[in-house]
Amino acid sequence: MKDGAITHFDNPSHNSPGRVRHGGDIASAEAIFGRPKNGWLDLSTGINPNPYPLAAIPTEFMHRLPGTDDIDRLLYVARKYYRVAENAKIIAAPGSQSLVKLVPKILAAGNVSILGPTYAEHKPAWAAAGHAVIDAASTCTQAAGAANYALVVNPNNPTGTTHAVDGLLALAEEMFDRGGALVVDEAFSDVCPELSLCPHAGQPGLIILRSFGKFFGLGGLRLGFAISDEQTAQLIENSLGPWAVSGPAIWAGINAMNDESWITQSKIQLGNNAKKLDRILLNVGMKIIGGTDLFRLASIDGANEIFQRLGRNGILVRAFDENPNWLRFGIPINDEAFNRLENALGN
Repeated sequence: MKDGAITHFDNPSHNSPGRVRHGGDIASAEAIFGRPKNGWLDLSTGINPNPYPLAAIPTEFMHRLPGTDDIDRLLYVARKYYRVAENAKIIAAPGSQSLVKLVPKILAAGNVSILGPTYAEHKPAWAAAGHAVIDAASTCTQAAGAANYALVVNPNNPTGTTHAVDGLLALAEEMFDRGGALVVDEAFSDVCPELSLCPHAGQPGLIILRSFGKFFGLGGLRLGFAISDEQTAQLIENSLGPWAVSGPAIWAGINAMNDESWITQSKIQLGNNAKKLDRILLNVGMKIIGGTDLFRLASIDGANEIFQRLGRNGILVRAFDENPNWLRFGIPINDEAFNRLENALGN
């Protein structure tokens, strides 16, 4: 393969038609660049590089099936952490990605307006469930269009674009009046809770998706939540079936979301490190065009060459075929990682 052609990774062992590419695919990176001497510095995801420090998981959570009391306790803690309105229902799921796939299936087929560019799994999920997908450039075009469903990621991935609470609530009312709903993916909103619609949840026509693993740095546990009115929540719960969330995920979620001190300190650390990353990227001529405190999106001519150079130095970032000048950088874990990135960019 020519150097100039590499903008993404395809792993032949699990490649399939229509498969969406994601960050974190170290095996595919090694198939192209080989295994780096110093190991990989993976900056291709938006997951907190400093995960919540879990203690050893008690054997009982591994040995037995989760009970209703376990789930009830998890949902109590999650309701408090996300500041969910009293009249809303919250459902736990094995990762927010499972909800991305499931929610379109429980809704009657219609037309969905998806605000993009955004997380690439949404569009195929709605299409596979029988909905006609319409690309939208703004929430205004979503409100003015004819679709009865709307999908907004807030803050958006990968651009970091945010939307005001009042505007989204108005859009939800508009979709409900058309017999549909607004689905808001808040996977990255832990770092900007003031933008969350969870305190306003419960009204018909509003479905909110939350990810546990990104902010808490525990993506492998697979834990997410759907917040909605009671009728929609019942459909989601029925579709998930019993024991949808594992015992270890329940135990981890309860402990992490209860730890206010760690949550506060992690937000401060992520904010400081995101600014430090900005300085490094700006110093090599990149333009910061968006992001959150969990990732930054930068633009520069010759982004593909930089992508390859970083790969040869054992640093994996996220590139975009549809936007060849874009690179998305996760937040480095410590000073050593920052220095490694800075040195590789300066080579």
